[in-house]
Amino acid sequence: MTTPGFVLIASVGVLYSCGFYLLLQRSLMRVVFGILMLGHAANVSLLLTDEAITLPPLLSGGSGEMSDPLPHAMALTAIVITFGVTTFLLALAYRVWLGDENDEVPDDVEDRRISKLTEPEEPS
Repeated sequence: MTTPGFVLIASVGVLYSCGFYLLLQRSLMRVVFGILMLGHAANVSLLLTDEAITLPPLLSGGSGEMSDPLPHAMALTAIVITFGVTTFLLALAYRVWLGDENDEVPDDVEDRRISKLTEPEEPS
């Protein structure tokens, strides 16, 4: 049986890395796009686990290799979960946008206090 090509494996790595990079940004729309990319990366990586990915999950009779239906079912579940999380995040971003027409998450007061504690004091 053939193994997945290097291009597919590299594309999963690129999708994961871009998704995590976007997830760490301050803009809520970038966070939404990061979640979407992570969802797509999870779907492709789930489908790459099956050796006979090009075969249908169940064959009607005959002798031949059969694809495992579990990765397909898990990918469908991941699609539904990603859709639900995306709609929630889009609604959240829209509500924030209605407030001040800016989707950037401001610094937290506690974050500012902690950052001042970790900065070295300048000698006078």
